[in-house]
Amino acid sequence: MGVLTTGMGGDSLSLRAAMMRESLQKSQTITDSVVSILGSFDHRLSALETAMRPTQIRTHSIRKAHENIDKTLKAAEVILAQFDLSRQAESKILRGPREDLESYLEAIDQLRSNIRFFSSNKGFKSSDGVLSQANSLLAKAISKLEDEFKQLLLSYSKPVEPERLFDCLPNSLRPSSGSPGDYSGKNPSNNHAEHHNSSLENAVYTPPTLIPPRVIPLLHDLAQQMFQAGHQQQLLIIYRDTRSSVLEESLHKLGVEKLSKDDVQKMQWEILEAKIGNWIHYMRIAVKLLFAGERKVCDQMFEAFDSLGDQCFAEVTRSSVSVLLSFGEAIANSKRSPEKLFVLLDMYEIMRELHSEIETIFIGKACAEIRESASSLTKRLAQTAKKTFGDFEEAVERDATKTAVSDGTVHPLTSYVINYVKFLFDYQSTLKQLFKEFENGDEGGSQLASVTMQIMQALQTNLDGKSKQYRDPSLTHLFLMNNIHYMVRSVRRSEAKDLLGDDWVQRHRRIVQQHANQYKRNAWGKILQCLSIQGLTSSGGGSSVAGDGGSSSGVSRAIVKDRFKTFNMQFEDLHQKQSQWTVPDTELRESLRLAVAEVLLPAYRSFIKRYGPLVESGKNPQKYIRYTAEDLERMLGEFFEGKNVNEPKR
Repeated sequence: MGVLTTGMGGDSLSLRAAMMRESLQKSQTITDSVVSILGSFDHRLSALETAMRPTQIRTHSIRKAHENIDKTLKAAEVILAQFDLSRQAESKILRGPREDLESYLEAIDQLRSNIRFFSSNKGFKSSDGVLSQANSLLAKAISKLEDEFKQLLLSYSKPVEPERLFDCLPNSLRPSSGSPGDYSGKNPSNNHAEHHNSSLENAVYTPPTLIPPRVIPLLHDLAQQMFQAGHQQQLLIIYRDTRSSVLEESLHKLGVEKLSKDDVQKMQWEILEAKIGNWIHYMRIAVKLLFAGERKVCDQMFEAFDSLGDQCFAEVTRSSVSVLLSFGEAIANSKRSPEKLFVLLDMYEIMRELHSEIETIFIGKACAEIRESASSLTKRLAQTAKKTFGDFEEAVERDATKTAVSDGTVHPLTSYVINYVKFLFDYQSTLKQLFKEFENGDEGGSQLASVTMQIMQALQTNLDGKSKQYRDPSLTHLFLMNNIHYMVRSVRRSEAKDLLGDDWVQRHRRIVQQHANQYKRNAWGKILQCLSIQGLTSSGGGSSVAGDGGSSSGVSRAIVKDRFKTFNMQFEDLHQKQSQWTVPDTELRESLRLAVAEVLLPAYRSFIKRYGPLVESGKNPQKYIRYTAEDLERMLGEFFEGKNVNEPKR
């Protein structure tokens, strides 16, 4: 049973395996059939693709052709638009800039844009012809623009009237009458201290408006178009010719003259001095107002034009600057004389005052020559002033004027030199600066003090020589006393005291006192001997009195009478001469009279007291005792008055 069962189970498995094998064989057959079918489809698809490829290629070509047509149409539209814009621009340009300048300028910009377009699209068949026509039109447009720029600039360029310029000045510098060249006779040296005390360095100057501000942007745009067109030279010429003539006319109206060196040399000093004073004012007005105004216009009109603004400014101002500086050069190179020193210093001062502004206004390479000319004039003025200073010292020492000062008063040379030195101290800071330029490392102050002392010493040396002209030694000393006292007093009352120092003052006061003492000794020594008791004794008899009023046989009445007679004669002679002499300083005059009185009157009173009775007891005593001490004191009060007095004998 078990074996039967086992045999039956094995058959079943074999059956199942056979069935599975059959199924697998069928599946393989199906698979092979499918693969065969699919292979057949692949061959058919490849054939179909091969058949469709020419159609695809034709379709792509058609699409590309459409794209190219679109691009061509668009390019044509752009070119046609450029042609349209060109026609519009041409229309505006042909009408000219007068009707609508703004549109004219826009048309030029458009034309330039068209030229750039066609220059970058050379593939266009007619581009060369179009470019040629556009460039020709642009040249005509710029030509019309030049004319418009010239006319517009000319119509708004007018000379500035002097009154307008004066209104731009600080009050202290405005001429009183308001007329050109009239500064109320103010020459620079007379008003130097006044002007400096008014702090002109901080004064406000308001440059005039040379061209209306509303016109400047328009001129700028016109200039810019010319600049872009490469017409810089034409622009420069138009601007220079227009503005330079206007600037020259403004200065001419002010009073500026074109004078040659020969004109200056032939001119009388008074006239020349006035012209120099005016020149100083003209320089201030030119630099601070007119040139500053021109620079402002140039900077605005030629903004962002590289260096063209500097070139235009230099060209416009060159001629006017030359006229002003050439006058200064003519003065600096003219024959030196002491009276020119102060105007030379004034001119040097104004050039130094304007130096920083000249450097600022005339900036840039184009203005270098102008800056150098101004700097050269400043140095030339300094050199001439320094040489004139040296000439003055020599002239003082060598002065050989025969001007008679018969009364012993202050000599004209002394007052001239002292006034000269006092004027110099109005220029103290200027002179220090001037000496500093020539002395390495020196502050200039010590040099000024040294030169001033040398001038004072030169004056004393000359006065010593002049004093020897007097025959009377007492007048010699009176003359020197007067003159040196005048020097000391003037120094003490001026800034020269700080420079020369107290030692100089004290030393020269002692010299004054020495001459006063020498005067007294020479003038009064002889007459005082008449009042001396020496020589009054005589071996002869006759009436006599003692020195104390008592009897004395030792004194001769005849000798006493002779003494009184000699005294009277000498005093009358002194009175006659010395009342004509002069001591101009009141304090010194009173001091000298007092010094004489302190010696003379006590001696006279003593002599009268001692020997007067001897004369009074004889005949005609008034013949010998003519004066009381009070009479002498009154007559001494008439000394040194510089009067022609003939005192009658009493």
